[in-house]
Parts: sequence; structure tokens; C-alpha cells
Amino acid sequence: MALGPRLDLRQSQSLVMTPQLQQAIKLLALSNLELESYLAEALEGNPLLDTASAEGEGGADEPADEAPAAAAEAPETDAALSSDAGTADDLDVDFAEERFHHDSASDSVGLSGSSEGIDFDSFAGADETLYDHLLAQVGERFSGLEAMVAEQIVALIDEAGYLRADLPELAQRLGVPLALVEAVLAGVQTFDPAGVGARDLSECIAIQAREADRYDPAMQCMVAHLDLVAKGAFPQLKRICGVDDEDLADMIRELRGYDPKPGLRFGGGAAQAVVPDLYVRRTAEGWAVEVNSGTLPRLLVNRRYYDELAQGAAAKNKAWLSEQLAGANWLVRALDQRQRTIVRVASEIVKQQEGFFLHGVAHMRPLTLRQVAEEIGMHESTVSRVTSNKYLSCARGLFELKYFFSSGISATAGDGAVSAEAVKSRIRALIDAEDPKAILSDEVIAQKLAAEGHDIARRTVVKYREAMGYGSSVQRRRQKALAG
Repeated sequence: MALGPRLDLRQSQSLVMTPQLQQAIKLLALSNLELESYLAEALEGNPLLDTASAEGEGGADEPADEAPAAAAEAPETDAALSSDAGTADDLDVDFAEERFHHDSASDSVGLSGSSEGIDFDSFAGADETLYDHLLAQVGERFSGLEAMVAEQIVALIDEAGYLRADLPELAQRLGVPLALVEAVLAGVQTFDPAGVGARDLSECIAIQAREADRYDPAMQCMVAHLDLVAKGAFPQLKRICGVDDEDLADMIRELRGYDPKPGLRFGGGAAQAVVPDLYVRRTAEGWAVEVNSGTLPRLLVNRRYYDELAQGAAAKNKAWLSEQLAGANWLVRALDQRQRTIVRVASEIVKQQEGFFLHGVAHMRPLTLRQVAEEIGMHESTVSRVTSNKYLSCARGLFELKYFFSSGISATAGDGAVSAEAVKSRIRALIDAEDPKAILSDEVIAQKLAAEGHDIARRTVVKYREAMGYGSSVQRRRQKALAG
């Protein structure tokens, strides 16, 4: 065989991930709130993009004639990422129609011209933090060197209200006597809320008991033996504290009224509510699945502005304008196709889990991403991206789309499998309804489930019980004894 250079011709197929295709895939995985930030950046970076608010000026309209290059360069990808997004008439819809879900009172303001229903008093300021609350009390109680030490102590109190510091080390760092630090701490421990500044749970409870004038010798003894209270060792507690059954029950009720984490009543900021990406409603024709458009701006392409800029522009500038126009056209179409894809996937989920929407979690079916993908003719990875970080609102509450996918537990009757979520729901119901004097063991729960047709092992019951935050039968017996 002769050695030397030669020229070969080979034919092969490959999927090229163009930048537009990569962006289209990224759009699918974004939630509505994440997409809102993405579109804000796009509006800032592309002068030809506009929002629906400018439509009244006649300067913008939706593209209907240009197709993105993503589908042409990647024909093997899902139709969800193609450019077949319909016409401009499909995108131009009447948002005042009854078939659209109005997300809030503000949705109808622009339609009816009335602001009735908007409660401006609901817009509250930021919550006061624990640090700010304590710091204000330092100025009222201390001055001079003591105020400086108190400020240092307050800064070392965690969000639960506990002091996480070593007093001798703090005194050495501040260059003050240890007795001064201890005296200032005693003053801080009288601050509101009661129990703040404690170094452990016993001290926290003791501070609150003193505040309530209930820190008698018997309560002092109980606070010193909180481990016995947790174990439910009531006979031993009665003997140590020197009280009878009635006094012990009264002390336990008093103990349960104290706050083990007094600092948590002060927030570090307003809680962010989860915004649904989809709404599901039952209508006379069936189930209606609608994308929550209230959090997203309606993007339009400002062709009038493009025409104005293109007139008399240099060739280099015209090329840049054409690139911006193509990008704007593609983004509007990609957003429309994203909406269609999400609705398509969600509609199939609703179809597969109709028992849940009609009757509750006990009627959930086992469901996988592959099953949904095969039914709607998409790739499994596309369905996974669509269901990531997205929430669905229905009559039964707010649920993440991933919630509707769960493994199956085989049924002893041989009529298929039941969803793991349905089994968890049944375990929760059994535990919540158990008699405090007859706590169910994991083995008994497994036997009850088997009698109902669920073939489940005891170790699986343990796994589900722990995942739901329930303790063992021994722990639950102690908890219910304390509650009683």
C-alpha cells in the first residue's frame, strides 16, 4: 500500500446548534418571571423591538413573512422550535374576550376604563428586621460604652433570636471587662421580643417564663430538664419537679405557649409569591389551558422605525438594521411558538391526570416525561424543559408541572399501577387520623395499604413518611402525648 496524500469525499449528517436554536431551547426552560427579565434585556438591546403599548401610535406590527433560520438549519429538531407560528392574525387576539382568564383587577382597567377593585392599601412597605428592631431599643436603654457593647451583641444575634458568640472572647475583642458584657447582655435579654439574646433553648424559655412571672422553682426545674419533656418522661418529671399530674399538665401548657425562636416573627423581607405560568379551568367544552400573559409584555416589531432608519443609511448600517430586524422577527415568532408548546404539553398533562383535577391527589396516575412526549410527538428533553420551573394554577391550588410526574406503585389487584403521590396522600391520611393511644407502626401502615390494593414494602413506607416530615411511631406517640 503506497503512502502519500490523497483526497476523499465523505457524506455525513449532523445537527448544528445555531445560536438561534440555542436561544429557542433556552426560552422553553425559562419561567414567566425569568422570561420577563430576558425580554427586558432584548428590548434594551434591539431598537426595532417594541411593546404593545406603542401599538396605538401605529408604529409597530407583528411579523408574518420572515422565517427564522433555526428551523432551516436544524430540521430534525421538534416542531415546537420551528418557525411555523401562524399568521399575524393568530397573534393579534382580543384580550378582553371572556375566554381569557383575567389575572387580577388591573387586567380590566385598560378594558373598562375604571380602576375599581384595585386596593392600593395592599402595597405595604418593607418589614422591619430583627436587627433594626433591637437596635432601636439599644438607643432607648443604653448610652456611651454600654451602647457600643449592646450594638455589638445585637449584631451577633441570629435571625431566630439567639446570641451566637462567646462572651469572654467578645469582651477581649472589645477591650472591656467580662462583667460589663454580661451586664449588658442581661439588659438586651429584656428587649422585645421576649426570649431574644438567649444562648440556648433553656435560657430562651427561662427568659419568657420570667417575663410572664411564671419562673417558680417547679418551672425552673422543668426548663432544666427539657430533654425529659421531649422524651415524654412524665413520671420522672413529676418526681424531679415535685408536682402532681394537674400541676405538670398546667406547666406543659405554659411551656407550649412560649416561642422557641422569637426572632422569626420579624421578617428579613417580603415573601415572594409564586406566580403561575398557566391557568387550568373546567368549561362546558372540557379543560381550558391558558398561558398567564399578565407577567409578560407583548412584543411587536416597529417596522416604521426600521423604514425611517433604512432611508439614506450606509450599506454597513443597512446590514446591521437587517440583522436587528431578523432578530426581532425571530424572537416574536419564537415567543409565540413557546406559548403554543407550553400549552400543548400542559394540555396533555391535564388529559393524563384528569382524575387528579376532578377528584384529587388520590386519583393521580403514574406518569413519565416519555409518555407525554410520545403522545404529542415531541422529544423527551423538550417536555423536560417545558415543565422545568413552571407552575400551574387550578381549582385545587398551585402546583409545579413536575409534580404531575411520579413513579408507579404496583397494585395487587393487577389493574395497573397507582401514582406514588397518591400513596403518599393515603399514608398522610392514615397518620393524621391515628389514635394517640394506638399509633400505627410502619409495618401496620404497609399492611393497611396492601389491604387497599397497594403493593408496597415497609421500607417504602418509611421513605415516604420521612419525605413528608413525619417522625417514627415512637416520636409521634411522644408528640401526641404532649399535645394531649
